[in-house]
Amino acid sequence: MTLINPGASARGRPVQLGFKTSIIALFVGIVLVIGLTLVYLSFSRITAVTDSAASQFIGKVAELSADRIGSQLKLVRDNLKILNALPSVQLAQIEDNPRLNALLAAMLMNNDQLFNLYVGYDDGSFIEMDSIAGSGRETRARLEAPEQAAFRMVVISRTDPARTISRRLFLSDKLETVRELPGPIDYDPRERPWYKDADRRDGSWLTGPYVFFATGKQGYTVQLALEQGRGGVVAGDLLLSVTQELLKREQLTPSAVAFLFDDDDRILAHPKMSEMMGREVSGTIPRLRGTDMAGVLTAIRAWRANGIPEQFFQDPAGRLHAAAFQTIPHSGPANLRVAVVAPVDEFFASIISERGRLFAVTLGFVGLMVPVVFLIGSLLSRSLRTLAAETDRIQRFEPSDAPPVHSVIREIDELGRSVSTMRTVAETFSRFVPRRLVEKLIETGTPLQLGGTRREVTLLFSDVVNFTEITEKADPARVMQYTSRYFAAMSREIMTHSGTVDKFIGDAIMAIWNAPADDPDHAANACAGALAFQRANDRLNAEFEREGWPVYKTRLGLHSGEAVVGNIGSEDRMNYTVLGATVNLAARLEGLNKNYGTSILVSSALRQRATSRFLFRSVDRISPKGFAEAFEIYELRCGRGDGEGDTKDCEFCREWEIVYAALRNGPLAVAECELAAFLAKYPQDGVARYHRSHRS
Repeated sequence: MTLINPGASARGRPVQLGFKTSIIALFVGIVLVIGLTLVYLSFSRITAVTDSAASQFIGKVAELSADRIGSQLKLVRDNLKILNALPSVQLAQIEDNPRLNALLAAMLMNNDQLFNLYVGYDDGSFIEMDSIAGSGRETRARLEAPEQAAFRMVVISRTDPARTISRRLFLSDKLETVRELPGPIDYDPRERPWYKDADRRDGSWLTGPYVFFATGKQGYTVQLALEQGRGGVVAGDLLLSVTQELLKREQLTPSAVAFLFDDDDRILAHPKMSEMMGREVSGTIPRLRGTDMAGVLTAIRAWRANGIPEQFFQDPAGRLHAAAFQTIPHSGPANLRVAVVAPVDEFFASIISERGRLFAVTLGFVGLMVPVVFLIGSLLSRSLRTLAAETDRIQRFEPSDAPPVHSVIREIDELGRSVSTMRTVAETFSRFVPRRLVEKLIETGTPLQLGGTRREVTLLFSDVVNFTEITEKADPARVMQYTSRYFAAMSREIMTHSGTVDKFIGDAIMAIWNAPADDPDHAANACAGALAFQRANDRLNAEFEREGWPVYKTRLGLHSGEAVVGNIGSEDRMNYTVLGATVNLAARLEGLNKNYGTSILVSSALRQRATSRFLFRSVDRISPKGFAEAFEIYELRCGRGDGEGDTKDCEFCREWEIVYAALRNGPLAVAECELAAFLAKYPQDGVARYHRSHRS
């Protein structure tokens, strides 16, 4: 420790440390920070990097898998479009049509995932060709197919209303008829879901998944409505077994798995699908919660909630897994989703092992340094924390009577005196400049300078009725005392409702919303502030009456519009204010209260922005001097939902709007009748009395 002045103690000055000693202590603190940073990087950062890399890799695999499956669906859809364009299909020439039969057989042979293709027509006619070359004995027995048959064809003709022709043909791989049997008479394609679903216009191609009767395998139907010729639908059934083989190739790690599922959490395709189907009730589709993959449901729910494809979850044993999900395009009611899941530790086993050793070494180093750094750091931090708290209070303009911060470190002691001086300057500055402007200047560090910007604001002007008559013969000291109480109470309500008091003009107040601080809800906040202003005025007047001082009855005018906002004046003396026609109209509205006997008048521009939250009534249409067009003006009555008062005001405004509509649009006799009836019920209403006096 170095003494700055050996004789300082004798003269009562505190011993202070030089900044050199402080910087040594700070250096030790930096070493500690570096050590803690290493711990963080060894434990958190590397974990985040490895997890993120695994998640991104799996996300790319899921995206690629979705694209591959989507390509399969598109290939089938393209085949359906080819059939859709054939004249023989469009004209329902389906009986004994070798060329059509050859085309259907070729499409089935070139698309392993297709089980069959078929067309249903609006008269109930139907043609179907099934690929049964690779079917097992059980399927062939169910279809009554001979061993030589490679295709089964069903043809139902209802072109003649008097009779229905239905046949089942079993064809060889060369499309020679091996066997012919009667077909179903009661089958009507128009009643099938795939036929009805084709009328959807949502861009989807697939029906929901189900187990095919003929094969006992899972699949779903792709359909396409006929665009020309006879009305009908072209469709094909897809087998998921081909998709399952594709998913088997996406095994990234020994425990990774890729599978298809839907919004009902059913597993539609899985590398071990046959094993899962064996555990299920015959004919049903397995669900995630009923398998050993139930843990992935947590990640699926998170994906559905936040839309992020890459997710993490822990299995019941606590092992962290990365998962990625993608939606298969145009899957419609099938709601096809692909999932890829893999344990994170299988990706980066060696990195995780090295990370553990690094963590142990770093933690030991930090442990040795903590006692030393703690002792030195506490000396520095105590005063700095106090100074930081004091500057925060200054920024928030919170009152404080705390003495200046002193420290044995000379620079911190000088900083404490500077902060104390800054509090005095800020408090003094905020009394002459709008407080919100001071807050914004402190927050952004922007210097005061001349100039302005154009922006939408809401302005309020207030004025005390007959202020000159009230105060001209009163004691000036008491006038200043009571008027200052009035300004303090009214300013508090304005600032409480996000407004800025721009200036006091005699007994008048000018306030701004949405400047200098942004306020997207400025019109509604101004209305709430005006109503709170009047309530505070009423409470203050009750105090004035008890103290024997005349009441200050206040009238307000509010308007929303564009204005130039900024600093005007000279370099050494400037004023933050608002300029433009918006200011003039707000001021005019305040003065018009006298004509109508109202307390708060607002423009139509403000009413449009706040009508959902406040109750207004129409007053008049005016043409102020200096404005090219006329304006509708309104009286602000109360906030909507203010209880019994709101109910009464709603009824009052409803009745008045009927009268006002008659005054504006109705015949003279009807208007006068409505106005007289209203005045009979509300004889003291100033607006009604104004309109009666100006119509007589």
